[in-house]
Amino acid sequence: MIPAIGTLTEHMAIHLFLMNAVAPLAALAAVRLAALKVDSRPQVFPAMLAQLALLWAWHAPPLLSRTMLSPGLHALMQLSLFAAALWFWSSMLGLRGGDRWRGLLALLLTAKIFCLLGVLLVFAPRGLYPALLSASHAAGHAMPIRLEDQQLAGLLMLVVCPVTYLTAGVAMAARCVFGIDALSVRDPGPDARRSMAANAG
Repeated sequence: MIPAIGTLTEHMAIHLFLMNAVAPLAALAAVRLAALKVDSRPQVFPAMLAQLALLWAWHAPPLLSRTMLSPGLHALMQLSLFAAALWFWSSMLGLRGGDRWRGLLALLLTAKIFCLLGVLLVFAPRGLYPALLSASHAAGHAMPIRLEDQQLAGLLMLVVCPVTYLTAGVAMAARCVFGIDALSVRDPGPDARRSMAANAG
């Protein structure tokens, strides 16, 4: 039996794309379309913890080794990470006013703990997934998940994650400092428009 999902770098690129690009864009689209009407204040930290717990659990050597050998498990992994990321970004975008400090703290903690996994992958002195190496050797195939591939996957995480969370943090800080709330700019309705017209007259 050989790895069914390709290299660890390819695996990492897929879930970084889903968690750090597709999920925030989907959450933003939901907010723009007014499809997301939730009180996000109590959800930010549970969403953060769920996202981080799933990320670390799925990348634990025994579970990731099984996942990389099973397309079904790999699909479940990516789906669960995407769902957790969508919850996280939806909660972040729903924050308003003085509650935005929660979002800044959640972004900081998430970035740090994401990066910690990347650091572990880059600086580990040996491969962290020996079960995959054993499976490949037993089948007589070249192992795509070498130490260099593990390090490249970690480096990809170290590059993408800080950029994503730093950009989101800067945007949220600007909204806090300058009172920007672009997501709340919607049609005020006919009564409000008449009132504004009367005041302007």
